[in-house]
Amino acid sequence: MSFQGYLKSIKAKTGKEPQDFRQLAKEKGFITEGVLKTDVKAGDITKWLAEDFSLGHGHAMAIYALLKGLKDEHSE
Repeated sequence: MSFQGYLKSIKAKTGKEPQDFRQLAKEKGFITEGVLKTDVKAGDITKWLAEDFSLGHGHAMAIYALLKGLKDEHSE
């Protein structure tokens, strides 16, 4: 699945856009000054997204990539 495919299916399942997840991560304390804190691991994000949104590992890792800055909304 392409990165855009992941984002589309996440939006369909949760109703949330990438900026929504950035804001939620900030509220959870995972992000400070617009950057994912260095002590936040992929497992922390996948656990949160599984518990709160029932996202599977692949979809949660797509959100992690967004939060980490590895990908953005325009990545393929």
